[in-house]
Amino acid sequence: MAEIIGLIPAAGQALRLGPLPCSKEIFPVGFDDADATGAPRPKVAAHYLLEQMQCAGAAKALVILRSGKWDIPAYFGDGSRVGLDMAYLIMRHPYGVPYTLDQAHPFVRTATVLVGFPDIILFPKEVFPALLENLEASGSDICLALFTAQRPEKVDMVQFDSTGAIEAIRIKPASTDLSKTWLAAAWTPTFSDYMHAQVSRRLEVAETAKELYLGDVIQAAIEDKVQVSGIFFESGRYLDIGTPEDMRQSADFVCNAQASEGASGRR
Repeated sequence: MAEIIGLIPAAGQALRLGPLPCSKEIFPVGFDDADATGAPRPKVAAHYLLEQMQCAGAAKALVILRSGKWDIPAYFGDGSRVGLDMAYLIMRHPYGVPYTLDQAHPFVRTATVLVGFPDIILFPKEVFPALLENLEASGSDICLALFTAQRPEKVDMVQFDSTGAIEAIRIKPASTDLSKTWLAAAWTPTFSDYMHAQVSRRLEVAETAKELYLGDVIQAAIEDKVQVSGIFFESGRYLDIGTPEDMRQSADFVCNAQASEGASGRR
């Protein structure tokens, strides 16, 4: 398998949260293992994602920032805190996550990419190893981590055909009978190139008025016969800290999820 690189979009403005003392990606959520003094230390939201990428074999991570979010590189620095070599890029086109991620295309075009959202905390820890295993075994170009959706109207919902294969991505449906969403992914250089072509085409024709979601690119890939697979984490749990209520629940969520992680499974 090619080099594994973590790719993290961190260019959001956190408008749903209102004024914050720091970027939401480094908002403290739970505690890390005890430090050299024996005392626990706060663990920020993005640390969970970076730690999971590192455990899956990534040696590098690229974080794409919005100008002004300098507290993120100030906190993580060179990445030694999370066992990764980290670098930071600045978002050029503010039209959606695919544009943000595509900023890294020159650096990841030959790599296997792990993508997650730094304000969504996922359990179990084995999400990315499972995605990589499926990516190689299935021969797919992108593998999605699937979870039972808590609020279908706020996420990408995944539709399956009669064989259980992914046939469509429905973006934030007002109502739906679908039950699963995707929250992380692993993909090959083929999908990196596909997304780059999609973004480049839209920029060429100035088709940027409507925000482009990563789910839109995955849907287009399905229609263009790019191989898309998924793994459902049956006992998986997640929390999006993008709202005040979820942020309030975050510490309890992490404690409860860590306590029950040993019983988690996937299929």
